[in-house]
Amino acid sequence: MRRGLRISLVTLTGAALTLGASACGGKKATTGGDDGGGKKTVKVGLAYDIGGRGDKSFNDAAYAGLQKVQSTLNLEVKDIEATKGESDNDKVQRLELLAKSGYNPVIAVGFAYAGPLGKVAKNHPNTKFAIVDDSSVTGPNVTNLVFAEEQGSFLVGAAAALKSKTGKIGFIGGVDTPLIKKFEAGYTAGAKKAKPDIKIDVKYISRGTDFSGFSDPAKGKTVAEGQYDGGADVIYHAAGLSGVGLFQAAAAKQKYAIGVDSDQYQNAEAAQKPLIITSMLKRVDTAVFDFVKAAGEGTAKAGPITFDLKNDGVGYSTANAAEIKDVQAKLDEFKQQIVSGAITVPTK
Repeated sequence: MRRGLRISLVTLTGAALTLGASACGGKKATTGGDDGGGKKTVKVGLAYDIGGRGDKSFNDAAYAGLQKVQSTLNLEVKDIEATKGESDNDKVQRLELLAKSGYNPVIAVGFAYAGPLGKVAKNHPNTKFAIVDDSSVTGPNVTNLVFAEEQGSFLVGAAAALKSKTGKIGFIGGVDTPLIKKFEAGYTAGAKKAKPDIKIDVKYISRGTDFSGFSDPAKGKTVAEGQYDGGADVIYHAAGLSGVGLFQAAAAKQKYAIGVDSDQYQNAEAAQKPLIITSMLKRVDTAVFDFVKAAGEGTAKAGPITFDLKNDGVGYSTANAAEIKDVQAKLDEFKQQIVSGAITVPTK
């Protein structure tokens, strides 16, 4: 493994669960001895996306899913962080390390693992793998956990437009990938649906193969300050750890912000909380919970599983009740129209 990877090992305990043969990969999840109370232990490997634990967003949501499983399984978890500017070979080594060390299932957090996972999964046919945010990797032992990000983004786009006083809002993407373009497309569509004459300032922190835009709060703050100074009074980010910079700028400028993936109001600093109207909730925690639980029970299946508004796989936060309550009825109306098919949300 390349130097700089941080590996942490934790044990999560919970109620006993009988482990059976799996429909994915042909074998049950790897188990160790019991914990002294007759409980089996499932060894789970988690490979993080750029930003790692502590991003208060995407990666933290994945780990939260494992924490939820502790009520059902005993888990021995090895989680390994990515490093800025790393190569695909680094990702291959990370996944190989987990699989060769007996961790089963193994979860790759983020579409950047698509190529590496495609290689590693073939080498370990009896290990169950899941990848978050990618449906291109296929195999009898690979589960694809994908989301309708555009649907949740539509709702917070509508919220941004409805809350704006200047008639101009902003969007900050971490990197201009097809995935982040889905967030942008949904946000723009929702804003235009709520207020057709709304203006939207779209900026990306990095482009192409430069993935630093997901892990640079300083640049996130600079971009946000520029948008606020340009007249935007509500900004939504899909930029991972860089979104921390948006919230810093919002507090400094006393303007509104919208979080992503996790309910970012909950973990924000006190000065930032009143300004975070809502967050687009992407239930990575639910996806990870469902997969690990199924792997432990022996019922995990290969192929894509989609989380959308219909199954509450995406949504929006109502934690900041003081700011969201006046637009909530309209957002829920839009949600029902999307679920019913009356509104089709674009993905690009």
